[in-house]
Amino acid sequence: MAKYTKEQVEAAVKSKGYVWFEGAKDYDVNIVGVRNTATGQTVTNAFDDVITVSYKVGGEWQYKEWTNTTDPGKKGVQQFHNAKGVARLVEGQYRGSHTIRLHQGKYEALGQAKNVKVYRDANKDLKFDETKIDEGVFGINIHKAGADSTYVENWSEGCQVFKRSKDFEEFMTICRKAKDIHGNSFTYTLIESTDIV
Repeated sequence: MAKYTKEQVEAAVKSKGYVWFEGAKDYDVNIVGVRNTATGQTVTNAFDDVITVSYKVGGEWQYKEWTNTTDPGKKGVQQFHNAKGVARLVEGQYRGSHTIRLHQGKYEALGQAKNVKVYRDANKDLKFDETKIDEGVFGINIHKAGADSTYVENWSEGCQVFKRSKDFEEFMTICRKAKDIHGNSFTYTLIESTDIV
């Protein structure tokens, strides 16, 4: 059962002054991640966020929502590979930030293609710090974990990661159809659960 509605997500995106693609053509996708703010700055190591896609087909709105994480997991926070610290995507709208390409050379996913902003946290204390912001292309991809993963661990060091591979495949089917119509460029928007009323 969906946690939110298309109308709630749309209202939250527009309230931030971000672009909402109105669907003049089919599969003009709005990809929106919703970070669970109830957990505060704690590294939960859980897939406790959602990723949503809203788009039109034949003039009718479609809304899909899946369980994911927008945060790094415990292993990601304690064993990160960037000397500046683990990455946690800053809330915002990143226009044309992603393209369909191989994730780690293994399977098609949405790979980061343009700059995004991330918080950097290097102290490994299992609390997310939001004091240092780094901007660039860091491989902040949208990809999958396992068949039905329980813990985030190092599935994410900043990536937006689906809990279930079958959900991810449904998402990618929509993205491939969008690519065929609109080209290989995707905007990703990250908001907080407190933005939704």
